[in-house]
Amino acid sequence: MSKLVRSISENGGIVCTAIDSTDIAARAEQIHCTSAVVTAAIGRLATAASLMGSQLKGEEDSVTLRLAGDGPAGSIIAVSDSKGNPRVYVQNPIVELPLNQYGKLDVKGAVGTQGYLQVIKDIGLKEPYAGQIPIVSGEIAEDITSYFAVSEQIPTVCGLGVLVNPDLTVKAAGGYLVQLMPGATDEEIDRLEQNVREMPAISKLIAEGATPEQVCERALAGFAPQILDEAYVEYRCNCSRERIERALISLGKKELNEMAQEQEKTEVACHFCNKKYHFSSEDLKTLAETC
Repeated sequence: MSKLVRSISENGGIVCTAIDSTDIAARAEQIHCTSAVVTAAIGRLATAASLMGSQLKGEEDSVTLRLAGDGPAGSIIAVSDSKGNPRVYVQNPIVELPLNQYGKLDVKGAVGTQGYLQVIKDIGLKEPYAGQIPIVSGEIAEDITSYFAVSEQIPTVCGLGVLVNPDLTVKAAGGYLVQLMPGATDEEIDRLEQNVREMPAISKLIAEGATPEQVCERALAGFAPQILDEAYVEYRCNCSRERIERALISLGKKELNEMAQEQEKTEVACHFCNKKYHFSSEDLKTLAETC
């Protein structure tokens, strides 16, 4: 399980949410059998989804992040429930690239620098809320920061990181969101900027044993932070046979009958967890009758 913590400054002007998402990134790598740089990319986006999902209020609320860049990894989609339990899918799980100029995994190269980040929040309204921005860096954390500034007008600093071992397993992963509430003073902003500048990379902090509480304390140093809440979260898929049946029904009667005639058995795999569901031609005909 991964731990997620939310802290607030003493005067209520700054909120920091931090997570040790090592287990989440590790599970994503195991499911999708990704190359190192793609593991870093999907681990970052799943971490961001968890942080953003944990901010939702309703029990059934969810947030979807879709990163559609022009890099070889293709589209990456991460979804989280309101508890902060994410799941993730990547179009191309195997991408091999040289290290970047800093000797690190080239996430920007895998994601691309042209395209968009779309955020869809399903919060129980008639239509989900959707915001979209152009990709600003492809490193993902900067793109999340830009989304909050442009689409939600919330001054935000986002840090995301994944360290991958030589054997492609995940060594450490984590992230944080620091957000200014209305009324923050220039002095508070200056101090916060200094704190963030002095913080090591989040993946390095987690690898060295820092807890989410300690990450919040570093980000809010000098602000007497207090913990608002904490939770344990995990990579969690909500697929079921019933959901797959509804997806098949949406194809329409004609399509289902054609599928039933073409093959005796149809296999449908969940993009997020790779669980496979099997339907006989009779199953498909029965579903077609409900259309």
